[in-house]
Amino acid sequence: MGLLIYFFSAFFLSILVILSRNKSLTQVLMLLFACIQIGLTIYAWANIEQTELTYFTFNYPGVLLHSVLSLLIIPVIYHGFIYVAEDDNRKFNIYHASLIALVSFMTGAYLANSMTVLWIFVEATTLSVAALIYHDRTEIALEATWKYVFICSIGIAIAYLGILFLGFIYGREDAASLSFEELSGLIKRVNPLYLKIAFLFVLVGFSTKMGLFPMHTVTIDAHSVAPPPISALISTTLMNVGFLAIFRVYALFSSSTVLDFMNNALIISGVLSLLISAGYMLKAKHIKRMLAYSSLENMGLVAIALGIGAQAYFGAFLLIVLHSLVKSSLFFQMGQLHRVLHTFKLDEAGNYFNLYPSGALVLITGMILILAFPPSGIFIAEFFIFKGIIFKGKWMLAIIIIFLLSFIIYAMSIRTMHIAYSNPRDNIPDAGLMKVNPIETLSQFIFFTIVIVMCFVQPQFFTEIINRCINMLPN
Repeated sequence: MGLLIYFFSAFFLSILVILSRNKSLTQVLMLLFACIQIGLTIYAWANIEQTELTYFTFNYPGVLLHSVLSLLIIPVIYHGFIYVAEDDNRKFNIYHASLIALVSFMTGAYLANSMTVLWIFVEATTLSVAALIYHDRTEIALEATWKYVFICSIGIAIAYLGILFLGFIYGREDAASLSFEELSGLIKRVNPLYLKIAFLFVLVGFSTKMGLFPMHTVTIDAHSVAPPPISALISTTLMNVGFLAIFRVYALFSSSTVLDFMNNALIISGVLSLLISAGYMLKAKHIKRMLAYSSLENMGLVAIALGIGAQAYFGAFLLIVLHSLVKSSLFFQMGQLHRVLHTFKLDEAGNYFNLYPSGALVLITGMILILAFPPSGIFIAEFFIFKGIIFKGKWMLAIIIIFLLSFIIYAMSIRTMHIAYSNPRDNIPDAGLMKVNPIETLSQFIFFTIVIVMCFVQPQFFTEIINRCINMLPN
């Protein structure tokens, strides 16, 4: 019942936002939606493992990632208010109605308990985020939007082929609409070749959302032009949607003989993601693209962790959660950086610490945390991942990952320090310094504090939640 109320509320609020002729009313409606979003999260934890509306279940992986989305919703809305403050009423309302749609579609994807329903909501996120990417109505934004829609549609179509293949696997017409729990009882009677084909389709298809090789390019282009608060969602909670889709199929097939095949596919995809991230970050000239390649790196590590198993499973979920907090904060900072420096181009940026010390502190702290330097909680996540790799005896894989991460650390460090301390390489006309209220960095420092605390202590309830998420997976 609670989920039905949520979807109806999101629908009516989006309609009211579109019809609103007053920006203040729109802001009130958005804050009301944020309260409803948080309320659903509380309701989901209170009804954990319960099924509603037949096709949705409040299971641990979905509710955990939904909680991350609800944690981000208020700062996303707040920074969005600032970003679109000067827009006309029509653009202002379209932005916020599309944001409501995106968040509610991601919620549906997190909680879906069947492949078909999951696919529908993932495809719906493509349409809503496309409207947000095109928000600034520039030629570059139009190009990025069409690329996003086209490539994501191809990817989601490939994923749906994997879903349809489930029907052939089980020899019944309704197989694709069965819940994951119902499908799990049929796995061991299936030809392993069919499972391998289905998993490859799903991995390639949903990698458009996870931002993982081989369909990673779509998210990189989207980051360059999307409003910073939307980039914060694309790079975190929307990637989490892609991860969860792949994770659900992986968990479903893990009891079969194709486990080793899936592990190898995930490891190869993850290593290639790290390779691409390292190569392109070394020549990155756009600050937001640099952060996008950093997300590719982190998703690569998550894929590798899933393929390794054992302790690395815990590291994968911990990395997913903490990456969401740090990367969203860095993208929130991009909105402030642009108002101060009037550019996202690396050669035109510089002296940020002198111009806006609070923002520069966020940028440098975020760099330290996202690169997994202690006291970052991401260091603990990567420690579990490497622990799993070493315990499995995959020394060559560990060496390759460390080698690639070294390039990424070098590339991101020198670029961040250049922005903070060096003079711009290109002489550009002075556009005038826009004052930014340091209070805008509050949400970022709160998230950073959480990530730092997680380096020293992981609360028992949080550890138990992650263990519940992975208890169905093989050791």
